[in-house]
Amino acid sequence: MGDEPGTPGEGVAARIRAASSTLSPAQRRVADAVLADPQLVAFGTVADLAEEAGASGASVVRLATRLGYHGFVGMQEAAQGELSDRLRPAASRIRDLPPGDVVARALTTSMQAVEATLAGLDRSVFGHAVDLLADPERSVAVIAGTAGAGIAGHAGDELRMVRSGVEVVSGTPVAVGQSIARLGRGDVVLALDLRRYDHWLLDAVDHAVREGAALVALTDGPASPLARRARVLLVVEGEGIGPFDNYVGALALLAALVAGVSEALRDDATEDLDRVERTWQSLGALTDG
Repeated sequence: MGDEPGTPGEGVAARIRAASSTLSPAQRRVADAVLADPQLVAFGTVADLAEEAGASGASVVRLATRLGYHGFVGMQEAAQGELSDRLRPAASRIRDLPPGDVVARALTTSMQAVEATLAGLDRSVFGHAVDLLADPERSVAVIAGTAGAGIAGHAGDELRMVRSGVEVVSGTPVAVGQSIARLGRGDVVLALDLRRYDHWLLDAVDHAVREGAALVALTDGPASPLARRARVLLVVEGEGIGPFDNYVGALALLAALVAGVSEALRDDATEDLDRVERTWQSLGALTDG
């Protein structure tokens, strides 16, 4: 395989972060492309990666060597191995958990997930997502697979506080169908799911897209079935410290989207939040003590 002695098990993204300050501008562009789409290096060619990064094939090979791999093939083998491991179900991954300080691993993995998710974000793509979600003429349906439903629901609740026409979609197939049926052409579906994907969510999103809704997808790469349906694709790093996926990167990305929409709708959102706050106070709904 492509690992140099002394670095077994260290992932491609971790090596990029460790070498970041020493990379040339061209190598940095290639590294950013690798972080944004690990499947490109895992299943693409030198030419594919060079084209995506706006760099030369030689820069791709030099990056691989700089990271300690035996050329592009070594880096590709490492990326394929990482993706293969992430595709394993939790029942399999739990058997291979390493011993040691779980809290330290959680800190490192969570920081890396946030960095990989946000640092690799194309600002124009992110801006397009915010524009869709902030358009008051568009209704927004927020939907997530079972594992991500909590954080997606929280983001949906926050969006509801800064604009009208937002619904968090959940419940039985009947309830989901009722929500999706209310979407019209040009409305927006904000969907979150990581492999292994929920069939019911894919079916609901499929129906909405066929009816003309625009999909903003938060998922784990271009090969995701959500990505193939998306008007806007935002890639989430979901590598976990244990047998389950890590949604910390998704949480940070959702927070950024809500903040972007709030900024875009600042005047109206301020009025809405003032009304909500006055109502909470009138009802005695919250306390600071």
